[in-house]
Amino acid sequence: MSAFAPRFQILSDLHLETPISQPLYQKFRLCVGGSHVLMLGDIGLVLDDALFSFLRDLLTKARGSRFFYILGNHEPYRTTLSDAIARLRAFEEEARCQYGGRFVFLSRDRFDVNADTTILGCTLWSDVLPQQATEVNTLLTDFHESNGIRDWTLESHVEEHRKDRDWLNSQVRRLEETEPQRQIIIATHHSPTLDPRAVEPAHQSSSVSSAFATDMSKDLCWASTAVRLWVFGHTHYNCGFRDEATGKLVVANQRGYGRAEIQELLIEPDANGFNIVTPTKDNKTYTNHRITQQVSNPANPTTVTRLHRSILHRAADRIPRIRRLWTRMTERPNETVREVW
Repeated sequence: MSAFAPRFQILSDLHLETPISQPLYQKFRLCVGGSHVLMLGDIGLVLDDALFSFLRDLLTKARGSRFFYILGNHEPYRTTLSDAIARLRAFEEEARCQYGGRFVFLSRDRFDVNADTTILGCTLWSDVLPQQATEVNTLLTDFHESNGIRDWTLESHVEEHRKDRDWLNSQVRRLEETEPQRQIIIATHHSPTLDPRAVEPAHQSSSVSSAFATDMSKDLCWASTAVRLWVFGHTHYNCGFRDEATGKLVVANQRGYGRAEIQELLIEPDANGFNIVTPTKDNKTYTNHRITQQVSNPANPTTVTRLHRSILHRAADRIPRIRRLWTRMTERPNETVREVW
């Protein structure tokens, strides 16, 4: 693979607004290894100025990277969806002026990475099943007026899902017809699949499952072989597998609640479309590794372990990262340091 090929870093659900008593916006350290970083929602709350300080810090320190931001369902908490979108659009404009346009907000937006690759991004929301509607409306904070999304109803949620779904299908159809050479990446917050490899086993029979994932298998945006990569968040369950029917790579890399770190997960174009790559011991070159199902920790069903990687890969990764961590600690002894392992 060319040294100039885009390298996509996938992450979501950092939930830096938690814990409420001591949010992590200033303490959390994200290791940026991708030229294109896809932040797939639930990073923090748009009402928190600290969220935008966190993003400015990323843009300042990772000058060689472009950041793509998808709205999650948590970003609009304690405000309206339209206000949350407006605030992220305003920050996108600020970043265009101050950071050379390296922050891109994707809310039913298309971005052409180069002549061969296009990103389509939106929240997607979900198609809540009628038989689950009462429990979803009762149990999910999204629908609580005080702490959730203001002026938000189950009908609003499903309507926004329909708009996102229609937009994705129309965009994929247009690209197939007018630019068939393009490889399409779809980036959403909500999950587009009920594939067991993408669902936490403990939650497969959940009575609110349709608030997290929708079966898109019959939609053009899923079935099209032009779509080579679909990345998402929201479920707090990590996965990396190839859909057999279309050949697309399906990936989620989420921090969730209660975990101190998030894996540095990188994806590059290859002969199959896209594949996950991992740093070698020199931390500069990358190697493909086997795509496997994410497995939950049997000791704690709500905690998800990382994607399987060989012992050699893990050992090789740690040497340069220990060096970087030591350098940071010795140069800035009073600063809290979080490193990705």
